Order: sequence, then C-alpha cells, then structure tokens
Amino acid sequence: MRCHAARSRPRRPGRPRTVRSVRLLMLRLARENPCWGYRRIHGELLVLGIETAASTVWEILHDAGIDPAPERTSTTWASFLRSQADALLACDFFETVTLTGARLDVLAVIEHASRRIRILGATAHPTAPWVAQAAKNLVMDLEDADSGARFLIRHRDGKFPDLFDAVLEDAGIKVVLSGVQMPRMNSVMERWVQTCRRELLDRTLIWNQSHLLHALREFEQFYNGHRPHQGIANARPLQPLPAPLVTPDQIASLDIRRRDRLGGVLHEYRHAA
Repeated sequence: MRCHAARSRPRRPGRPRTVRSVRLLMLRLARENPCWGYRRIHGELLVLGIETAASTVWEILHDAGIDPAPERTSTTWASFLRSQADALLACDFFETVTLTGARLDVLAVIEHASRRIRILGATAHPTAPWVAQAAKNLVMDLEDADSGARFLIRHRDGKFPDLFDAVLEDAGIKVVLSGVQMPRMNSVMERWVQTCRRELLDRTLIWNQSHLLHALREFEQFYNGHRPHQGIANARPLQPLPAPLVTPDQIASLDIRRRDRLGGVLHEYRHAA
C-alpha cells in the first residue's frame, strides 16, 4: 500500500508549470520592450488571448532576473475619479521640441471611462481662435460618438481662453479647473502625457509640425486600438479583450507576429493569420 501511494503521489505538487511557449513569449516581450513591467506584459498577453495570472508573469520574470515595474497605490481622489469616470473628460497642453529647436504645443483630450485619447492638434502658437476651434472639433467628435461626457477637467493654463470654456458649456459640458499646484487632480491626463513621452516622443526624432502630427496620429491609433490599459482591466478603448485560448493545442503552438509602427518605435503583437 505504501509503495502504491508513493507512486500515485504527483511529482510536482501545486499548479502545473506554465507552457514553455508562453514563458518564452513573456521573456520575449520583456526583452523587446525594456520599459514594460510584469503588469504591462500581462495585459499584452490578455490582448493575445493568453489567459494567465499576473503573479505568474511576475514569477517568470523574477526567475529570469527581470525586475517588475513598481506598483502604484490608488488615492482617494483617484477612487473618486473612477466612480465618476463615465461623465469625465480631461485635457491638457504639453510641449515638445523639434530637431530645429522649434517648440510645439500639443492639445489632447482623454475619456476617463474608456481611456480613449483624442489628439486635437499641435501648433507653435496656441492662439485663442485656434484653441476655440479645437474645442468645437471636440464637441462635434463627441456628438458623433454619442458620448455622455458632462465634465472636463483642465489645468489653470493661460493657453485656455474663455471662449474654450464657453464652447464646451454650450454643449452641456462643464469645465472643472484643477487646484493650484495639484497635478493629481488631472492625474489621468498627466499619466497619458508621461506615456506619450516615454513610448513615443522620447524615442522619436521630430523633424517638423507635420511629422509630429503624423507620429501622434499613429500613436493615437495604437493607443486606442491595441495597447492594453490597466485602468480598464487591460482592455483597449475601442476593442474589448478577445476570448482566452483554452485549447491546449492552440497554446502549445503559438505563432505570434510583430507589427512595427513608426519604424519600430511601437510594437503590436498578433496571432498569425
């Protein structure tokens, strides 16, 4: 009886080992994208239909000597923003510099609920008429998308004229100003600006305004259509997560292809057709 019990005892107690092809894919994603932490890699796997635990990704990266990105704790204000996300927009200007030394201001708007980003334009001179026209374009786009936004958070920046607020209020969107020296009140927008700089602008040589707009449009499509977002359970603003792969044959024989955007600055991973 003891001999039979010893032979029947599983050699590896606990959960089964992660499939080798999945482990290799995790390490490949970490190698090709040095700025991705284990949660970002976990999100990319879900986009590919590979369902696994985030802790499993952490363990595999840790065993390979790859440190995870630091975890971020939520705040009371962030919890409030999440609870009101369906009705919230946020916008901001941020500056970038071309190779010739020209300084360009970019105006962008993000939806809190879906994390969808809209690039409203880039200019060297954000005059009042230019900013007001950008607001009108935003209102028309929101109406076409049947958006239920009722509030827009923005900083107390002199680039925003009174006409900007008036255009939005006429459309039923109330402008909420962030507090003085309180960037966390517009944290979702600030986080996107950091993402845009880290994943695009800091890795791209911008020649002129037209080149900047082209790069921003590519990043907008990538951000809205492919990149997973932790704030919305690793879904994408314009596409939900696919059904997870459950067939062992599918998982064991992964054929993942990479598509490069902007000459390889951005990477998209998809199953081979």
